[in-house]
Amino acid sequence: MNLKLQVKIALGYFFIIALLGVLLRSFQVFDVSFTYKYLVHTHSHVALLGWVYTALTSLIYHLYLSEKSIDKKYTRLFWFTQITIVGMMVTFPIKGYALFSIVFSTLFLFASYAFTRMFLKHTSEEQKQTQSYKIIRAALWFMVLSSIGPWALGYIMNTLGSTSAWYRNAIYFYLHFQYNGWFLLAIFGLLFYFLELKHLQLPKHLFKWFYEFLILGVFLTFTLSILWMEPASVFYIIAGIGAILQLVAFGIFYFNVYSKREEFSTVFSPNTITIFIIVAIFLDLKLTSQLLGSFPKIAHYVSNNVDLVISYIHLVFLGIISLSILAFYHQTRVFKITKANIIIYTLGFIATEILLVYKGLASTISDHYYSYLLAASILLCIGIALFFFQTFKKESN
Repeated sequence: MNLKLQVKIALGYFFIIALLGVLLRSFQVFDVSFTYKYLVHTHSHVALLGWVYTALTSLIYHLYLSEKSIDKKYTRLFWFTQITIVGMMVTFPIKGYALFSIVFSTLFLFASYAFTRMFLKHTSEEQKQTQSYKIIRAALWFMVLSSIGPWALGYIMNTLGSTSAWYRNAIYFYLHFQYNGWFLLAIFGLLFYFLELKHLQLPKHLFKWFYEFLILGVFLTFTLSILWMEPASVFYIIAGIGAILQLVAFGIFYFNVYSKREEFSTVFSPNTITIFIIVAIFLDLKLTSQLLGSFPKIAHYVSNNVDLVISYIHLVFLGIISLSILAFYHQTRVFKITKANIIIYTLGFIATEILLVYKGLASTISDHYYSYLLAASILLCIGIALFFFQTFKKESN
């Protein structure tokens, strides 16, 4: 199946969630005749399942499976998955969590299981020996693990209700293993793949430490998501250990890349390297935030502060995951990223992050705060729109 078509569809979802983001920011500035909660559900589902899932799985298929004789199977699975995503995109704004949106969400889970099976079954034995495969395999298993959250929600709502701690924790379980498991590991797996094309990889003993610390860190840092309950001290310690393990894991990777920076520069184009430098800065912020978030006072303050939580989620989603995907798109030559695109997107993202953190920390906010946030969101949306429309330019072929 044509990768460029899949890229257009994925970036189309990215553009849609950007427009939804602008619409959500408009609620505090204008009278908007939509149900805010329903739009939030739409925004989050299209972001995770439309944009990121479609982008990552299409890249994984293109790099690992496109030469196998399964194109028809993948094409059918791809379009079935798109039907479930569009179904959610249509039904969530109307009724929120209701019969049809739940049906489409459930069908999506089955589609994701089918993709995981396809990848594990059809990847060649030679590819299975690579470091990139091991990371992507772990990423997909984290995706499967994360689905326990949605499956549990139905039972929890029918027995304990949506106000119970278990309801909130089930959502956090899903988000954690999506963002910090599936998404982040898939990004690193793809990065390792491109490095392996130039015969660059971590020494075996270093990869062992990197991989084990990374995986264990993902499991342990889940405790960060339940610190809002103010549990026993041991949970804060576990969260801190998990954060440290991930710092060490990425430190191993950074050190290796820095020691081979000349070879690294031959793998990627200048614009791709620029994006990865920006991503590395945002990843450092994420890892530092995780460690700080394991301290009781900070954990309690942040977990009860919606703006800081949203800023963290956006840091991971927009600053790390989305930028990395765009870099991979540029690297595979499906479309060209210009420095102007990077600057507009990054400025819009940083502006929204600063404003969210400001509101989260300030005792009072400016009368024009929501107008500023809307303007920053529009700038970010313009940046995403430029990426989307870039795929229609003939020279991107």
